[in-house]
Amino acid sequence: MPGPSVRNYAALRTELVNQTDPEMSREAVMDLAVDRLWSHLHTTGISWLGFYARTGEDMVLLARRDKPACSPIGLHGACGRACLERTSIVVTDVANLGDAYVACDPRDLSELVIPMFDRDGTCWGVFDADSFQRDSFTTHDAHELHSLFCAIGLTAGDAPDVLVV
Repeated sequence: MPGPSVRNYAALRTELVNQTDPEMSREAVMDLAVDRLWSHLHTTGISWLGFYARTGEDMVLLARRDKPACSPIGLHGACGRACLERTSIVVTDVANLGDAYVACDPRDLSELVIPMFDRDGTCWGVFDADSFQRDSFTTHDAHELHSLFCAIGLTAGDAPDVLVV
């Protein structure tokens, strides 16, 4: 199965920018984004992707592909940590997280989480991607996806730091 080196973010970004406009709701942009991301990336080792919104002390699943996932989840896992610490997290092996790992699919071996920010700097949620392969994600993926999400209006601000676990 092809890996991260073949992820064509430039083509994906162009496609998404051409299909979105500022009048679209956040929900509509998320739905479009997960569909296009899945179409472009599921053959590169990604087993699931989606967005979670923070609702107090929990995170609730919003748009996602291509299977169900846990919802709500607490703020103790990688998604909660990315939101609270305002940093992207590349999890090279989910075993590295120990008890802090929220296992929605026991076959997942690596994860990428990117916090999403409103213009006022509030972290409204996260983008989460999983893989059945270890080391499926890199800091390059985190930066490229953050840039893409900025371009389509899902997040604002500079790219957050990336923590590799």
